[in-house]
Amino acid sequence: MTIPVLPCVSLPETLAFYGALGFEVTHQQTRPNVYAATRRGAVHLHFMGLKKLDPRQAYSACLVIVPEVEHLHGTFADGLRRAYGKLPTAGLPRISRMKKGQSRFTVVDVAGNSVIFIKRDAPDDHDEGAAGSPPDSHLGRALRAAARLRDFKNDDGAAARVLDVALARSEPAAPIERARALAARLEIAVALGEEARARTLRAELDELPLSGEDRAQIRAELDAVDALERARR
Repeated sequence: MTIPVLPCVSLPETLAFYGALGFEVTHQQTRPNVYAATRRGAVHLHFMGLKKLDPRQAYSACLVIVPEVEHLHGTFADGLRRAYGKLPTAGLPRISRMKKGQSRFTVVDVAGNSVIFIKRDAPDDHDEGAAGSPPDSHLGRALRAAARLRDFKNDDGAAARVLDVALARSEPAAPIERARALAARLEIAVALGEEARARTLRAELDELPLSGEDRAQIRAELDAVDALERARR
């Protein structure tokens, strides 16, 4: 068994955060040094006190391989919503957003530690050779780049800029390609609180000449956007 030991500034705040995720405290001490052990099923996380830690500059991270991620993300989201009054998807602490079929998500705790939960044996979400991955067009490449920035680096601003540049280009693209890029940008606009931008993106999506099958695919993505809007209220 390998157990990561992550730094923290305030042990009570850290334990409260992980308590909201369903972790139990199995050991806690303040002397001779600040230390605690937590567990959720087979997942063990330990924490040590580090007074000079700046959570905004933290870089500690660990990977947790789990059987599934969608239900787990939902459980974590419910716990965080109860603890913080709304779902924290920005700032510290936060949980990354989850799309159906996604194979990983990230939790960033109050000390800035990133804990990345990955579905066992799942392919890379952004593997360019994977079935169903975006095509190798300017919009497809932008979608992949934006997804990496959004999901792996938690940088919504950079992801938004990548998509804005691609959407502003005049190169021809299939309606479904543009619809996917618009839907991805809409999700980020909602996360960033860009209400006017979100309305513009929805209006363009409504005007695209999509087939019934394509519109059903985009509708599924918009359902996730609607859920995010409700969670942020």
